[in-house]
Amino acid sequence: MLNIADTLHRWCREARPFALATVVGVTGSAPLPVGTSVAVDEHGNAVGSISGGCVEGAVYELCQHVLSDRSSPQRASFGYSDDDAFAVGLTCGGELDVLVQRIDCVLQPHLCAALADVFQGRPTAVAQVVDGPHDLIGSTLSVLADGGVTYGTLNSGPTDQLVAEEARALLRAGRTSRVTVGGNGDGCPEPLTVLVHVYASRPSMLIFGAVDFAAALSQAGRFLGYRVTVCDARPIFATPARFPHADEVVVDWPHRYLARTAVDARTAVCVLTHDAKFDIPLLQLALDLPVGYVGAMGSRRTHDERLRRLREVGVTQEQLARLRSPIGLDLGARTPEETAISITAEIIAHASRASGLPLVRVSGPIHRVSGAVPDTARHGAGMVSGTC
Repeated sequence: MLNIADTLHRWCREARPFALATVVGVTGSAPLPVGTSVAVDEHGNAVGSISGGCVEGAVYELCQHVLSDRSSPQRASFGYSDDDAFAVGLTCGGELDVLVQRIDCVLQPHLCAALADVFQGRPTAVAQVVDGPHDLIGSTLSVLADGGVTYGTLNSGPTDQLVAEEARALLRAGRTSRVTVGGNGDGCPEPLTVLVHVYASRPSMLIFGAVDFAAALSQAGRFLGYRVTVCDARPIFATPARFPHADEVVVDWPHRYLARTAVDARTAVCVLTHDAKFDIPLLQLALDLPVGYVGAMGSRRTHDERLRRLREVGVTQEQLARLRSPIGLDLGARTPEETAISITAEIIAHASRASGLPLVRVSGPIHRVSGAVPDTARHGAGMVSGTC
């Protein structure tokens, strides 16, 4: 639902009831992930998309029915139709499980408060019950990033506490996901499946080295939604004019800046200086931090020399295994712009635990669960799963 938070926040401020259709389960190849929503208000206005167009009409009609009849939440599944690929269904071969519920902003002020937090840019998690006791389906509970504020209640007591803990954990990771709680003697007698929608602050891309490649990479990183910082110890090169797409340009020694900067599992550290006096202390620190990606530019000879120096200062083999160097995927990149694509492609593949191979050389669904590793056994040309 947070993909359309701006509009939902406005409808809440106007006390406008609406029907919310949310993808709560995906099987096979589907165009949009779990947590994506469509909403329809009492005037028939619609916002959002859950299938890239495949099943929007059917979902719109179901939303209107739930909204006008004030009925309880309803579930619907949409999949591929063998008889007619253009009938209601997903021609890409996947299946969507959709939950449709009526939202009354007056009766559910806690959800409106959470949408207001998202609208104002505050990291927020909204836990939505998608399976379990009938009277809890569609119920929501929300937490802020600091964990100190909780909105709403499911059934109070241990259940709320368990769900809030799961929501806080996913908020820290910046990831929307389904979780199951209860049913195992932990104070919640019946199991609940909860979809935790997460709105997190932008992940950070820290680029060290004010070079031409950094200018292209900062633009690519900004395009992908990163908060981009370019850092270099040389003030003549590290200027905002040279890096207009960076959110921040810092003049400081790289390792000193990194030491005072907050990082997390979504942070990407890109070292483009290939100068030992900058690289070694910086990488020694970066490889000891809980960041998601550490890459360093340089030739293979530079890489080998860099590894030797890092071992000399005590960096372990386990830490060195985290280093992506030479940085980027093998795309044949030469220009700064091509190199930026090579680097960001590797960052995406690394975060998704994907192979980085051409889709024609991997089997299985194109749109898969985050973290799943594709089967790369096929090495010849083959069929590619369709996409909507």
